[in-house]
Amino acid sequence: MQIELVEGVPYQYLSELQALHAHVFDGSPLPLEKLENKEGLLCLFAMKDGAMVGFKLGYMHPDHVFYSWLGGVHESQRGRGIANGLMVRQHEEVKKLGFQKIRTYGRNQRKAMLITNIKHGFEIISTFVDAKGRHKIIFEKSLVK
Repeated sequence: MQIELVEGVPYQYLSELQALHAHVFDGSPLPLEKLENKEGLLCLFAMKDGAMVGFKLGYMHPDHVFYSWLGGVHESQRGRGIANGLMVRQHEEVKKLGFQKIRTYGRNQRKAMLITNIKHGFEIISTFVDAKGRHKIIFEKSLVK
């Protein structure tokens, strides 16, 4: 497996990303406009034999914290450390860009991701209910030791 890094909108990977996003998120689309509206978008793609098997997307939040926004691994490739590899690489790249904190949101329905966040040093800092009525957990991690 190799990890490809793209700063900005990943036009060359767009169709693969949209297909994998739909696979991971129960058919939910990822419109191009959502990607184009993210300032400081950073995309990481796990590639195996030339095919995208995982992704991790994030961008600069308005309060200058890096927001780890979306990620997932193809169901057939789970349990192989791909999500961990993407997270480690994302944190390395974000630190190089000068960010001191990284934030992400999680949902109780996606327990594997909650556990992964905690294993990688995230702390639960708050919760909220989003506009769709879903309970979300806010995680943050300091990138400064």
